[in-house]
Amino acid sequence: MSMLIKGLARGVTAGAAGTTALNAASGLDAFVRARPASDAPQRLVAELAGDADVSVPGNRKQRRRRVEALGPLSGTATGLALGALAGGLRAAGLRLPTVVGGPLLAVVAMLATDGPLALTGVSDPREWTGADWAADVLPHLAYGVTTHRTLVALTPGEERPARLTTLARAAALGAASGARSSAGVTALALTSCRDDPGAVAKRLGSSAGKVASGVLALGEAVADKHPATPERTAPQGTAPRVLLGATAAGGVAVREGDDPDLPALIGALAAIGATLAGLRLRTAAHHRFGTDLPGALAEDVVAAVLGWLGARRSRSTPGE
Repeated sequence: MSMLIKGLARGVTAGAAGTTALNAASGLDAFVRARPASDAPQRLVAELAGDADVSVPGNRKQRRRRVEALGPLSGTATGLALGALAGGLRAAGLRLPTVVGGPLLAVVAMLATDGPLALTGVSDPREWTGADWAADVLPHLAYGVTTHRTLVALTPGEERPARLTTLARAAALGAASGARSSAGVTALALTSCRDDPGAVAKRLGSSAGKVASGVLALGEAVADKHPATPERTAPQGTAPRVLLGATAAGGVAVREGDDPDLPALIGALAAIGATLAGLRLRTAAHHRFGTDLPGALAEDVVAAVLGWLGARRSRSTPGE
């Protein structure tokens, strides 16, 4: 029983870290896109209170303020409860790698938050736009991966965390991928070889991997300037950047001899931030010059520099 209690306590701590990551990702998205804060949690609380015939105390203004406060609190409570559940399951012997457990926990968190919204009619996910889905999926993914990875770090005998230098490399590769989705993996390919540790660096570092990544990078650099290219904030534009940013960050971590989970998460988050920042850069360039081409070319340079900084070999790289 004591093992289960400790697992629950670790899970609550991990859930708090995950909730912080979710709020940070959502806040960053709101800041970059200048979108208003969602009032769905408050509306859900009001709807549930009405269905349960529970009256919120106070006058009209006080009731409104209390409902507004209960919205974020309910989200925090959900994050902590799911973290406790994950901690209890881990203590019971369910050990999943972060690349599986993180996204799985994100899906559970989405069901726990979006399910009641749909059931009460507060919001209908079937009517959401691609940007709406991105604003919902990515913060929940940040929650799931952060919660799972924190839980792993808090569990005795688990893998050691990555070094600070590796985390910095991961952030650079993720940001490069946010600017150009292929930039991170291309940089890793050009600085790796077939004798490197890890499947990602080994395969990218082969002759075929170098050629394929180079062709992909060149094709993207050209296609990015074409008007028919999908908007980067659409799911088909954001998802490859996040996936390839996490892949490049995790690949360089393994090549450097570190655990890849946390670097992969940082790479994914950095890709999201750079994706949104790049959009602002291109918009500002279009307003100033009448075309976003100067912003696109500047983004090419930034992606190349960040890719080189993230993927360049250290003197202590295994297998060098």
